[in-house]
Order: sequence, then structure tokens, then C-alpha cells
Amino acid sequence: MSERSQSRFDAVLSAAMVLSMIFALYMAFLGAPRERTMGDLQRIFYFHVPAAITGLIAFAVNFTASLMYIIRRNRRWDNLALSAAEIGVVFFFMVLVTGPIWAKPVWFIWWTWSPRLTSSLILCLLYVAYLLIRNYIEDPERKAMVSAVFGIVAFIDAPLVFFSIRLWRDHHPSAMLETGDLSPSMRPAFLVCAVAFLILFVFLLRRRYYLQSMSDDLESLERQADLTR
Repeated sequence: MSERSQSRFDAVLSAAMVLSMIFALYMAFLGAPRERTMGDLQRIFYFHVPAAITGLIAFAVNFTASLMYIIRRNRRWDNLALSAAEIGVVFFFMVLVTGPIWAKPVWFIWWTWSPRLTSSLILCLLYVAYLLIRNYIEDPERKAMVSAVFGIVAFIDAPLVFFSIRLWRDHHPSAMLETGDLSPSMRPAFLVCAVAFLILFVFLLRRRYYLQSMSDDLESLERQADLTR
């Protein structure tokens, strides 16, 4: 893809991201019906669940990119893995913040160490550790390899997060999207928010990957300059 084509794609992606987020806010707060039991508090659902889905997708991208780095030893895959991990942590932090806000009026407690909540917290902390590890290793190749191995191991917790409410007894609501318990009147708002979050993820991933590639090029130039001195 040429530089001009990339610029056009980024412009279209930016416009789609802004418009989809505006539409998502409208659907979540005005377009979706008011839930009978929880009232307006239930509207957190339209941000909480899409953020969780997008975070898991980000960690899946990190897993795939880490695996590809081990196979190909190409720094582009390491840059993609790092970018996806950072964005995944942001989305999962959103999940861990909106979850207790939603749970407090319903469960009368901010947090309970249920399988879904505990595995989600562990998953987020694992990728925070992934990012911290990178800061303590100076050699670029060793940093990329250690990070790739850690990213692959950390992703083991992702299926546990997804299947936790199916494997163990949990306070967390059942998987409404799979069981069909989600009201048809709520589905349009949820789908709009889910698509908006995915577009936001793609936008952030491209921008973060671009910045990381520039940082790698700068480090390479600095090393070459040091060798010529």
C-alpha cells in the first residue's frame, strides 16, 4: 500500500471511528430502551461488554504476533504484539472499572472474587507485567523474544476468562449473547457499540504500531551513529 493510500485509509478510518463512537453514545443513552430492573444503570452494559470483547481480541492479536515473531524473527511482529498488548490493557482496565460500578447497586459490593472477575484481573495484570518486562530488558532481540514467550503464556488465561461462567458457578451474569437472553430491543445498541469499539481498536492499533515502528527506526539510527563514532 502506497503512502497516499495509507493516508486516505487513515483519514477514512478516523472519520469512521468518530462517527461510530458518536452513534454508539446515542444508541447507548437514547436509542436503547430503559431496562426494567436496573434502570439506566444497565446502560453500562453497552460499554462494559464491548470493551471486554475488544480487549480479548487485542490479546489474541498479541498472541498471534508473538507466535509469528518466534517463527519469523521479524521486528514488525514484535511491534504489533507490543501495540496490541498496550491497547488490550487499556480496554481491560475499562472493563475492571465499569464492572464494579455496575455491580455495586446489584450485588451491594464493589468486588467479589468470582471466577470471571478474578481471571479478568489476572489477565490484565499479566499483560501489565508483559509491558513492565520490556522496560527492564535493553537488548532489542532478547526483549522481543522474552516478550513473545511471555505473551504466549499470558494468553492461556484468556480462554479461562471467556469460559469461566460456563465452567464454574459465578455471580457474573450468564452469557446473554449466546443464550439469546438479550432483549431484541437492546441488540441494535449493543451491536453498534461493539462495532464502534472494534473500529476504535483498529484505529489505535494502527497509530500505536506506526509510532513503535518510528521508535525502532530511531533506535537503529542511534546505534549506527554510535558504531561510526
